[in-house]
Amino acid sequence: MAVLVVEHGAGEGPYAAGDALRRAGLELRHCRTHLGEDVPGELLDVDALVVMGGPQDAWRDEGFPSRQAELALLRLALAAELPVLGLCLGAQLLAEAAGGAARRGEAGPEVGWEPVRPTAAAASDPLFAGSGPDDRRVLQWHSDTVALPPGAVLLATGDRYPVQAYRVGASAWGLQFHLEAVAETVEVFAADAAEEPGGHGGGAALEAAPRRLAELAPWRDAVLNRFAALVAARSEHTRTRAFFTPRAADWEERFPDDGPRYAKAVAELGLTEGQAVLDAGCGTGRALPALRAAVGEGGTVLGADLTPAMLRTAAAAGRGGTAGLLVADCARLPLPDARLDAVFGAGLVSHLPDPAAALAELARVTRPGGRLALFHPVGRAALAARHGRALTPDDLRAEPNLRPVLAAAGWDLARYTDADDRYLVLADRRA
Repeated sequence: MAVLVVEHGAGEGPYAAGDALRRAGLELRHCRTHLGEDVPGELLDVDALVVMGGPQDAWRDEGFPSRQAELALLRLALAAELPVLGLCLGAQLLAEAAGGAARRGEAGPEVGWEPVRPTAAAASDPLFAGSGPDDRRVLQWHSDTVALPPGAVLLATGDRYPVQAYRVGASAWGLQFHLEAVAETVEVFAADAAEEPGGHGGGAALEAAPRRLAELAPWRDAVLNRFAALVAARSEHTRTRAFFTPRAADWEERFPDDGPRYAKAVAELGLTEGQAVLDAGCGTGRALPALRAAVGEGGTVLGADLTPAMLRTAAAAGRGGTAGLLVADCARLPLPDARLDAVFGAGLVSHLPDPAAALAELARVTRPGGRLALFHPVGRAALAARHGRALTPDDLRAEPNLRPVLAAAGWDLARYTDADDRYLVLADRRA
């Protein structure tokens, strides 16, 4: 598991945030923009994004050559529901990316150990729960502020600048203050402040640091440890969403001729009028119209996918009227036992972090005698050639490997086809 940390200046490292992430078993991958390192265009193979502070202005490109690339990366993270933590400048960039705004603060620089107050909403927040209503003295070092993005939840406020901490959606947090601060953080900031006109009160902040850090540490570590635990717990889902989200809009344009193959595979499920069927990992829902035609208006068709962007594309194509669309993990379905007559899964096995657990879950929700179809419009060898790689003996989709996994999950393999123009496995739910 890995976290991408975007840094904007020497000394603006993750400090206590990095310690929390490493304790959770997460690797830190640094992108140091002040050294000319390029901001990635995708978020593959990372489980979270942390954007640090810096001297730049989040609201303008001048003096900030990586700004547009960082905003694009943050928007991608928000769309994929990747966990995000923005600190100081990072919080301002997150606001900009989410539809709010960063701007010059009218109250002037806020520097030193200043109080912030958790709001009532903090009590139910995944990170800030348990913060209580009392003021917390935190390290401030900023002149800019933000207007909250639409729908954001304010989690902490202050007298001079009302927006001190907020959450966007379910997994992105912006903190105007430096919760990551340790003794080294204050020393670096104070040294920088001493070189600026007026000094910005760096000496006073440094003198008060031992006492303030000791007071802050329990709350700081609780919040940052919760973020790290959330990242680790969601890593399996995060990578799937990060892969599929930027591809959702044009997914079908990449494979425009696959429709008839989907329809043919659905026909081999043998569905009848009034039955209930699930398209597991339905993506943009190419199989849903054929599934609806097979069970008729009196039947039940569900499409479940882990990536909301895929389901939004399915709905935009009118497939929400064909089936009920669920954001769901195929290994933890919100369905009762033996509810379904059949399950259709296109390209599913290759994207499951724990195929055995997911196949067992699909068996749980399928009645005895029900049927499972695992499908791909291209066979294994042709698909490997398309991606420029060779087949390996441990490929789970190979019949000798797949049969025992299906059996352990409660399925009996009935038919196995692996040709250039299709891959289709049919299995029956054991009684």
